Amino acid sequence: MKKWIFPMMAIVMFLLLSSCQSSETTEKKKTDNDDPLAPLEETAKVVIAEDGSASGAGFYIAKDKGYFEEYNIEVEFATFGNSDEMLPAVASGEVDVAGGISTASFFNSIAQGIDVRFIADKGHNNEGSSYFTFVVREDLKDEITEYADVEGKKIAVSSENSVDDYIYHEMLKHAGISTDDVEFVLMSDFGNMMAAMGNKQVDLALQIEPLITQGANQGIHQRFLDATAYAPEAQIAMVLGSPKFLTDRRDVALRFMAAYLRGVRDYNDVFIKGEDDGGEVISIMANHTALKDEELWREVGVTGLNPNGYIFENNVVDQYEFYKENGAIQGELDFDKVIDMSLVEEALDIIGKYEE
Repeated sequence: MKKWIFPMMAIVMFLLLSSCQSSETTEKKKTDNDDPLAPLEETAKVVIAEDGSASGAGFYIAKDKGYFEEYNIEVEFATFGNSDEMLPAVASGEVDVAGGISTASFFNSIAQGIDVRFIADKGHNNEGSSYFTFVVREDLKDEITEYADVEGKKIAVSSENSVDDYIYHEMLKHAGISTDDVEFVLMSDFGNMMAAMGNKQVDLALQIEPLITQGANQGIHQRFLDATAYAPEAQIAMVLGSPKFLTDRRDVALRFMAAYLRGVRDYNDVFIKGEDDGGEVISIMANHTALKDEELWREVGVTGLNPNGYIFENNVVDQYEFYKENGAIQGELDFDKVIDMSLVEEALDIIGKYEE
């Protein structure tokens, strides 16, 4: 009987080891499956409508630093001539994500049935270094120093019934000056604004970076105070999401948002906190945007991007009401439906909040 003891013990040991290995494998699979940001089993393509604007920083950084790839997401950038073409593509799911700038026509499109969601911040002013703010002509910088000094002056603004117009009116309100006491000059091209300042055709202009810094360096204009003094929470642009992307492809959308926020956080680390990353983020921004001068990136007032994703919801409604009071809105918007921060909140529950 003894000759059977060792073979039997070997069989028992083999079964015990197999059972343990099987249990470990099952547990490992369970752990992997429990990871809410585990890479997707199959590569998913996400189409982003983006035109190289600086406010797309989160997309560019997440792409070039491999955050999307980490989750097995492949991003494709698509360009559209205008929002009239872009919004229907987002609503239909042809485009998953896009950027939207606050205008009456933008809100009207949604009110009239174009179904999109505002899902994250894509542009606001940073206190003290607004990327979208007023400038004053160089030869008038000592004459126009306070808000009250704009009375009687010619002020260039790029559009009416838009966030530009809203900021313009907020500035006048802050100054205690009526629109009848200034001359509004509609000038749609920011480059033309700088030329008009140089030719002394206008006195002030609501200008944008990098033209603010370039004009100052060329002795054409100087910053006129800062837009955050009178419009501290102006929501200039939002990340838009297709309803199909947010529902039918929620697992992809969650990973996309996590990658996007990671990109925005790297951007904030460099431009807001002043951390040194060896120039990687600046190089990415120069590669994807029209501003190719990496040294100038160290001077400009950069687009504000919330590293926790939230938009200024109340301000979005305020702007809508402003357009409505001007008679520029046809139809009503259900902002409880249009503004959807659920994806941001779901991502934050996993990656945690950014410490400002």
